[in-house]
Amino acid sequence: MATRQATIDHLLDVLSTAGPVRARKMFGEYCLYLADKPVALVCDDQLFIKPTDAGRALLHHADEAPPYPG
Repeated sequence: MATRQATIDHLLDVLSTAGPVRARKMFGEYCLYLADKPVALVCDDQLFIKPTDAGRALLHHADEAPPYPG
């Protein structure tokens, strides 16, 4: 199942308050960039944020999982 364009449009709209955000199609899914730095993947309509210490501190309640098996 591929990510729908509507999902990307919604994420870009919501994340636009964080700064200049854009999406680029990669390997059939999407990579999200903030200020031209990769910060997340969107795979099968799910958002996967780059795992950093600062991100984990903000999202301590979120589950961590890889976007693909293995």
